[in-house]
Amino acid sequence: MNKAVSKNVTIISYVIAITFIITMITASLMLNNHQIILPELAAMAIAMWVYREPGWIRQPSKVLFAPSFTAVIGFMVNLLPISYVGKVGITLVLLMLLLRLIRSNLAPSIATGLLPVVIDVDGWSFIISTFILTFILMLGVLLFRLNNGLEKKVKIQYKYMVVFLALNFVWIGLTWAVGYPQLAAIPPILVVVYESLQKPMYNGKVAFKQSLVLTISATVGTLLYFAFDSWILITLINMILMCILLRIVGVRIPAVYAFPLLPFIFPDKVVAMLPLGSLVTCVFLFSSVLAYKKVEIKQREKGLLM
Repeated sequence: MNKAVSKNVTIISYVIAITFIITMITASLMLNNHQIILPELAAMAIAMWVYREPGWIRQPSKVLFAPSFTAVIGFMVNLLPISYVGKVGITLVLLMLLLRLIRSNLAPSIATGLLPVVIDVDGWSFIISTFILTFILMLGVLLFRLNNGLEKKVKIQYKYMVVFLALNFVWIGLTWAVGYPQLAAIPPILVVVYESLQKPMYNGKVAFKQSLVLTISATVGTLLYFAFDSWILITLINMILMCILLRIVGVRIPAVYAFPLLPFIFPDKVVAMLPLGSLVTCVFLFSSVLAYKKVEIKQREKGLLM
């Protein structure tokens, strides 16, 4: 009986989360403003309302404030008269400083902070929509008491913020050197990279699955974007396919739900690069995380780390 109830609750949660996502897309079409589409909020809706991810819902107020503050940071940095890769680098540093200051590990805040730079946001509608949509997500957590029983505070390993920045600076340098600065920051991937660094255990199997589902997500989203005209239909199909994909692979990676929405806000020339670009980015970054974790484990075994 409990399993049946749990299954029904899960189905209802999926329906509510996907409805939220489709409503966001519908609003952007009605207002003729694609900059109010925030792909990472699709991931947040699934992670918070369906998966009940502890790390994302234990402090509901930060569901609203962390992404909203980082969105403002990204928007302000984007106004600076500097190169794209420079903006990405500065934004990442400021995002880590903010998360450290407010003592938060809410990874989606990285995506909302980078997005204004990545899509060259030029209006306050992005900030306003971020605030409204994250407020709705927070409200859902509070109304249904999804955070009941969770510790409000947990120990955060701030050293991984430094490691995260180091890996990204290397990647930014590589993309700039080979002439593809557009790949310097793919928000959904960076969110998963940040979370992977925080995990106490990480192995090659996990890295492979992450790279696989994120690349498939990018590919499916790109193909459907060029195959159909209806963004609402594309979104619905994508969400269903992503759910099936994650069940087949046997993982829970909310960022997969964000990827198919990127073509709606990226320039077409960048969208065409997403499948291959995502694969290369995933291989480099997740391999780097894996290498770092192996070194960390060896040092811990030798007693060099606390």
